[in-house]
Amino acid sequence: MKTDWNGKRVLILGAARQGLALARWLSVHGARVTLSDARGEDELRAARESLAEFGIRWALGGHPLELLDSTDALCLSGGIPLTLPIVVEAVKRGIPLSNDSQIFMETVPCKTVGITGSAGKTTTTTLVGNMAKLAYGDKAYVGGNIGDPLLNYVDEMKPEDIAVLELSSFQLDQMTLSPNVAAILNVTPNHLDRHGTMETYTAAKARILEFQSKEDAAVLGRDDKGAWSLRDKVMGKLFAFSMSELEEGLDGAYLHDGLLNLRDGNAYLPLILREKIQLRGDHNVQNVLAAFAIGHAAGFPLDAMLEAAEDFRGVPHRLEFVRELNGARWYNDSIATAPERSMAAIRSFEEPIVLLLGGRDKDLPWEALIRLANERVDHIVLFGEAAEKIEKTAAGIGSGERRFSITRVNGLREAVRAAAQIAEPGDVVLLSPGGTSFDEFKDFEERGERFVKWALELS
Repeated sequence: MKTDWNGKRVLILGAARQGLALARWLSVHGARVTLSDARGEDELRAARESLAEFGIRWALGGHPLELLDSTDALCLSGGIPLTLPIVVEAVKRGIPLSNDSQIFMETVPCKTVGITGSAGKTTTTTLVGNMAKLAYGDKAYVGGNIGDPLLNYVDEMKPEDIAVLELSSFQLDQMTLSPNVAAILNVTPNHLDRHGTMETYTAAKARILEFQSKEDAAVLGRDDKGAWSLRDKVMGKLFAFSMSELEEGLDGAYLHDGLLNLRDGNAYLPLILREKIQLRGDHNVQNVLAAFAIGHAAGFPLDAMLEAAEDFRGVPHRLEFVRELNGARWYNDSIATAPERSMAAIRSFEEPIVLLLGGRDKDLPWEALIRLANERVDHIVLFGEAAEKIEKTAAGIGSGERRFSITRVNGLREAVRAAAQIAEPGDVVLLSPGGTSFDEFKDFEERGERFVKWALELS
């Protein structure tokens, strides 16, 4: 049901990208908007100026419960936890929760493709978006959890357009609508600081499927237990993607003898050779397979999918090559905000690795990463709030068995300088932190940009 926002009193928590887009859109559609943020006036001066024409009420420096006394609906920006006292109180009072993606889905007039997963969703969404742009031209819109919130454009969308969205578990938590094509790439431990348990986190991811119809399509990662365990929730047509040949009767994209293939019923289509994929690592081959399965489920022409895949060189902050210095190659993988993502990055290299690890911990286990590092990494530089926890985990490997050395510093800039001192010709210096950026930066993009800047300043 499309909500009539005219005259509704809406409280938005969080004045970042999603919150600002939502405040603007709701104001245009007649809502009386209050925007609340824990930050102060100085930090939000530019944000306030950008919305000056809309008559929005601001509540800065915290989220007092009395804001709920004049609220008909509460909208949460991506990073707002459900355990926040004002959110808990709103639920108690029966005030409905929503967010920018839910409101977009209520309003969008065209076909939608939604992509979620613990890892790889930004790369996959970007590639699917490139396929859509080649197929639809300027009638393709790409956003959601990445880029510009699509709510900024929904009023100009037409029924013949297409919208491709990356959706996080935070957004899915409040959603009661599903995209026409819904993809779950994988479900591995992530954001447990927000969701508490794997069961709750998995349930949030599964919501992308729960409101589909039999006319819709779902794409699941066949090689991932978490994603594949949700296949019983698929309402419509199921597609899969796998690094191995799919079992008989299962449609989707798969790798066989170095060639990516697509199968749908009795139709088999060879796609591209693995060696033509310009991204490092098996996880990126999986991302490309996922994109082909999603594009096919969405009805994209094969030519558009092939051209996009062959031209794709990845996205910033995801195994992004930065520079070569004194024979060592530097890579920015700031997007790796969970240990599992750092493990995927480590596996992408055969060379000796100097690994920059740290940031803010998300209550995730580090043991598997440390075991892998003991096989593949020569030196670890620890930084940020998680450094102590990671160091204690590494201490579980006896000094006689541990093959990597450890340097611990305070922040990322010190980590860059330390890595430069350690790296030798032939090494890879890899920022793949495993933790979030919020102890030092506003997001992983700012962290990656600073890493690139500081690495390029080295001489």
